[in-house]
Amino acid sequence: MKPIQFDEIKNIIEYEKVRNDFRKKVIAIKDHRRLKIGEIVTLTFENRYTVTFQIEEMMRIERIIDDVKIRDEVETYNELIPRQNELSATLFVEIEEQSKIKPLLDSLIGMNKDSLFLRIGNRMIPAVFEEGHSTDDRISAVQYIRFKMAREEAEMFGNTSVEVKAIISHKNYNAEVVMPSELRRALYEDMTTGAAANVWN
Repeated sequence: MKPIQFDEIKNIIEYEKVRNDFRKKVIAIKDHRRLKIGEIVTLTFENRYTVTFQIEEMMRIERIIDDVKIRDEVETYNELIPRQNELSATLFVEIEEQSKIKPLLDSLIGMNKDSLFLRIGNRMIPAVFEEGHSTDDRISAVQYIRFKMAREEAEMFGNTSVEVKAIISHKNYNAEVVMPSELRRALYEDMTTGAAANVWN
């Protein structure tokens, strides 16, 4: 998927003019790109729409108008754009009760590539976790992950007759879910078409 370019990002004034409509569109897109694995773990799969939205919302919140800083944001968030034969997702550990946040997060320490997989038919694709969000004694409630596939595995992913499951196998958390066909179609379209060349076109 083509990285987002600096000139695709609207300045704050222009973004405010279209924000309401664009926000509704991205929320609708995200609603069909979420996959809940068990009780508290959710993956939201990213594409150019979701990442562009995150950049422009960050600019809006932080009131970023300097071109150098905007370029830095674009470069940082482009790390969420999936590459060829990849899926990119944000992993959320969703805990509503304040008193349970730390103990539940502590119980998930060690969740890594050996714990989270996509199973495509009989192929196991481990998640690649972005560094810096967990250590030996803590784990973040938000993680950035990738599933890197061989070409054959990507083709199998696009074949809806082949079952795809997301699986977490951790000493304190075990869950699996079949990926819905609607979500698979959207993700496979991302992989094969690169989504939109420019979300504003």
